[in-house]
Amino acid sequence: MSLWQVFSSTIAAFFGVQTDKNRQRDFKTTSPIPFILMGIMLTVFLVLTLVAIVNQVLS
Repeated sequence: MSLWQVFSSTIAAFFGVQTDKNRQRDFKTTSPIPFILMGIMLTVFLVLTLVAIVNQVLS
């Protein structure tokens, strides 16, 4: 799978909207590691973005 496919599938999972075709494609991959790593990176990005927004609002 390409990096873009892993990214788009992980974003869709964050929002809970995934087409059945893409979900089946994701589960046919041999390793869940790319999805786990992308999920961790996107979660860290989300948290850091929220922290930056809160700090900006409070200052």
